Amino acid sequence: MALQLSRSEALFAASREVIPGGVNSPVRAFRSVGGTPPFIARGEGPYLYDVDGNRYIDYCLSWGPLILGHAHPEVVAAVQEAAARGTSFGAPTELELEMARTLIQFYPGLEMVRMVNSGTEATMSAIRVARAATGRPLVVKFIGCYHGHHDSMLVSAGSGSIDLGVPDSPGVPAAAARTTLALPYNNLEAVREAFARHGESIAAVIVEPVAGNMGLVLPKPGFLEGLREITRQYGALLIFDEVLTGFRLPGGSAAACFGIDPDLVTLGKVLGGGLPVGAYGGKRRYMELVAPAGPVYQAGTLSGNPLAMAAGLAQLRVLQRPETYPTLEARTRRLVQGLNEVLERRGLPYRARCLGSLWGLFFTTEEVVDYDTARTADTRLYAKFFHGMLRRGVYLAPSQFETGFMSLAHTEAEIDATVAAAEAALAEL
Repeated sequence: MALQLSRSEALFAASREVIPGGVNSPVRAFRSVGGTPPFIARGEGPYLYDVDGNRYIDYCLSWGPLILGHAHPEVVAAVQEAAARGTSFGAPTELELEMARTLIQFYPGLEMVRMVNSGTEATMSAIRVARAATGRPLVVKFIGCYHGHHDSMLVSAGSGSIDLGVPDSPGVPAAAARTTLALPYNNLEAVREAFARHGESIAAVIVEPVAGNMGLVLPKPGFLEGLREITRQYGALLIFDEVLTGFRLPGGSAAACFGIDPDLVTLGKVLGGGLPVGAYGGKRRYMELVAPAGPVYQAGTLSGNPLAMAAGLAQLRVLQRPETYPTLEARTRRLVQGLNEVLERRGLPYRARCLGSLWGLFFTTEEVVDYDTARTADTRLYAKFFHGMLRRGVYLAPSQFETGFMSLAHTEAEIDATVAAAEAALAEL
């Protein structure tokens, strides 16, 4: 089956003349898998439609936000009604209050919340609060976890290292990178050693409680509990970056799923119903440090704008219905079970996994527990599989090191078609 991409190819060529790399976020350029990215014309339910008339079952879902699928009628109606009243006011609205109350109801332990416009803003602001609360400069992150593109989080120190970070991108000052300790995910011993050496200077540990930016990597039993214990022992804050996991795990959050009480949390993605949005929040004693209640400055003209609030609230109302999460989880398990049955029939030593409505497949025989083991995956094989699926009308993330997403719009029919496409694509390999 051959895709028709003539118009997409022309648009991509034109875009490269005026947009760096032809895209506004790097992974969209298909550099990891090769080929030309299809330019999307519209989405409906579980499907994407490109400018060349191709249709795809979508498991990228705008990188996670579209948990109800594309153009969900309740979300669309909420945005239309809000837009008719005005797109932005730069002044308080009742929608912001409703969103804050909804999030506090949804997320265990959340006492106050501040809206922002992206996950990057949320993590940057939460780290600032943690430093202000503790009076300490250093932050622990984990290699392979992504917390936005602000300077102190774009670091890599190498597997097993507990030395201060070095910049991972040109333009990041070395001084900013040196405020970050980059440690291996799922390695509590490295965390203990880092705190033994630097504990009096560590303001916070920030973690994706379920890693989703090196592929789907689950926390080992006891890892998150250990982080909570160590941070309390040394008087540091624990920040859960739930921009990706928020509203997608059993119970709606990693905090609920694993029974952990973080000090601060960052949210985004699903929260906005597909519109740009982010949030950070946590214990009242920390959030009251944020201006104008306290001295920690953070501001944003479009923070809490009515379009994002209306879209997000409409989506969250659907998620609060009792049947939503059991349905999402059952469909995700059906997909993963089907993929694993295909892999077994083909005699291939790879396995898919899932948690909540997140799923992933690594082309490696290693047990993937951190960045190093994730990097053993065969990226060339994934690229061939990706294009085999794309030719068969299934849109996966264009990188081995991303996570797949399920939506409420995917039915058993789409899931079974995806499994059939996978069997054909793997046979082709």
